[in-house]
Amino acid sequence: MTRFAILAILPAISVFAIEARVVAEEEVYTYTNPNNGSGPMWSFGCTPVARVGDRVFVSEMETGEGVPRLCNTRWRLRERTAAGWKVVAETPEYKQREPTILTTNAKDRLFLYVNTSLMPPGTEYGPCEPHLLAFTLKDNPPVPVKYTPTWDGKTKYTDHSYRGYAADAVAQRILMFNIDAETSIQHFCLLTMDGNPIANGSVTFPVRACYPQVAVENNRAHILAVGDIVEPVEEWRKFKHDQTGQAWDYVFRRLFYARNEDAERGKFAEPIEIANVDATAGSISNQDLWIAPNGDAYIMYTELEVGSALMRDKFFPGKSTVPSLNLAIVRDGAIAERHVLMPRSDTEHTGHARFHVTANGDVFALLYISGPNPRNELIRIFPKVDAQNRVPVPFKAPFGSFLLANTRSGNAPSNTIDLVGPGANPNTMAYGQIVAE
Repeated sequence: MTRFAILAILPAISVFAIEARVVAEEEVYTYTNPNNGSGPMWSFGCTPVARVGDRVFVSEMETGEGVPRLCNTRWRLRERTAAGWKVVAETPEYKQREPTILTTNAKDRLFLYVNTSLMPPGTEYGPCEPHLLAFTLKDNPPVPVKYTPTWDGKTKYTDHSYRGYAADAVAQRILMFNIDAETSIQHFCLLTMDGNPIANGSVTFPVRACYPQVAVENNRAHILAVGDIVEPVEEWRKFKHDQTGQAWDYVFRRLFYARNEDAERGKFAEPIEIANVDATAGSISNQDLWIAPNGDAYIMYTELEVGSALMRDKFFPGKSTVPSLNLAIVRDGAIAERHVLMPRSDTEHTGHARFHVTANGDVFALLYISGPNPRNELIRIFPKVDAQNRVPVPFKAPFGSFLLANTRSGNAPSNTIDLVGPGANPNTMAYGQIVAE
């Protein structure tokens, strides 16, 4: 329903008033934990769900029984039907460590980003081949066609890809990112939806940056990534190890955004820092990226002053370990606006938030709010940020974490919101469908 239709029906209510109706809430598949450091939500900057017209597809992550890690999973493509979630394509080989991710042209094709191991089962940190599999949906069953990207210079790709992935269905462009295992450079390849590489290049961040959200509009490219490094403060690292005995100690304290005005011919500008909580041993999680029609980059992220109660009690008494949800708007290479969408609270806070673009171009953030009354809500982000008026989403079992069929992945703007995330039962992935009206 358009904004104008809402105004005509409800003249006493703001032009921005909507309601969220839950259409579906169902299990898609069950899975076995691969115990390889990954899982179905691992590539959280990308998405495993896509909508093509009235058809909805999900990329499944299936663990091979008895297959040694790290690359011990395979992809399966499922379609939602009246009889349930039917497998329409799959590979017989368990050669993926991470979940595979989807883009679409929003008309008749899907593009699956895979990162296939080139080594025998049981190899860890071995070489992998990142590439695409294109599916034409009029085929029954759809048969994948391999698209091979080209990369800039010498690269080393392994089972830890930290990949970014986006599509522009109007301009027929696909943007792939993959991290270099030796240099931590994020390499990219821009392709047509016919599989022809157009350009390639790279982005170097001040520190190793991972879990990117990326976007492409025609030939203009964007990347948002969070610093992912070993604890740099020796005193803090030693204290945490002494208290927990845990050797793994990666921290996420700096958030970066970079932009390329013409990826076909130009280079990415120097990354700008969106947020930094180094001084208080905090933690940042990049939630989503959306590019406005005028080119502004809308960046949503959660931020903790201190990353854990352990660190707070020892080094930062009085600081908070509760996340706030924040929005930064980048314009002309600098942060033009900042908004706190949900402040820190001792009673409830948000952990996950994703952007959705409606049919008339309005943009909402779908949130999960924890606390005494856990729930999902929508708040309006564009054309005006309005964090005060929240629209409840009446799921029976709220989605604590989720990924959407978003426009960054080529999905058409829509008043239907398709999401996938962990289900209410252990080791399940569930699907939800919301109609904003």
